[in-house]
Amino acid sequence: MIKKLSAFFVTAAVFLSVIGTASAQTTAPYPAKPIRLIVPFPPGGGTDILSRLVANKLTEVAHWNVVPDNKAGAGGTIGITEAVKAAPSGYDMVMGQKDNLVVGPWLYGNLPWDPTKDLVAVAHVAYTPVVIATAANSRFKTLADVVNAARAAPDTITYGSPGNGTTIHLAGNLFEKAANIQVRHIPYKGSNPALMDALAGNVDLLVSSLPSAIAQIKAGKLRALAVTSIARSSSIPDVPTVAESGYKDFDVATWYGLFMPAGTPAAIVNTVNAKVNELLASADVKAAILAQGAEPQAMKPEAFANLLKTDYAKWKGIVQASGAKIE
Repeated sequence: MIKKLSAFFVTAAVFLSVIGTASAQTTAPYPAKPIRLIVPFPPGGGTDILSRLVANKLTEVAHWNVVPDNKAGAGGTIGITEAVKAAPSGYDMVMGQKDNLVVGPWLYGNLPWDPTKDLVAVAHVAYTPVVIATAANSRFKTLADVVNAARAAPDTITYGSPGNGTTIHLAGNLFEKAANIQVRHIPYKGSNPALMDALAGNVDLLVSSLPSAIAQIKAGKLRALAVTSIARSSSIPDVPTVAESGYKDFDVATWYGLFMPAGTPAAIVNTVNAKVNELLASADVKAAILAQGAEPQAMKPEAFANLLKTDYAKWKGIVQASGAKIE
């Protein structure tokens, strides 16, 4: 009898020990290990700059270990694909933006994911207008100068963009239609090559995200003619909008935000959202984002998910009307 009781108590002790260990593992604070932040573009562009700002601040302020990992290619869709395939554990997230989540799926016909189903929106970080700019020594002083020249000599004015089918290219395409002009699009493999050719005068205009061009604008090497958002940019408040330049309701902006694989626990999503929103409310992070030409904007996960769904549906028609397609 004593042996049976001893065996019972030993078994019970082992059971309670296992339960206690499992409970401790379940309630371990998040994050318990480094978080990988996939950056789906090369170093140096607007997405990379904002990604590293967020990663550095989460590491510095929240004491999380957030490690940026550049996975560039195919308009940002390679990095998104890697994020979709990651385990929904909260330790892989990606800095998505309009190009790779809203425009990309309508350009690439064979992507193995749907952004509204295979990712969960975690935290909106910022939005930024597209800027239409030209070299400082250009003959174009205003957007009206460009329109007049294009009407006088159709298909002779050139504009560079970071690539065919990007939000930035499509912003140029939408302006071309709004102004009823014909200009020639020159696609580049990224923002920096387009910027360099614009500075050298090899293309007449640069159509770019503001973060990619802001340093050259502030240095006086590029002349910003207009921004494409409905309101002026806080970073270059003296530059008019396209709408103010005579094209009513013209509004194109891109956004940046964090996503995780579908199935990531809501508690983790809410934890990351709360921490990022806390950072976005701080004066130093606001200033750092504004310095890059972007506008900080916090959202709850539900609001960010709705923004993605709305833009995803809206831009299908824009992409199809542009005729842009990548096989």
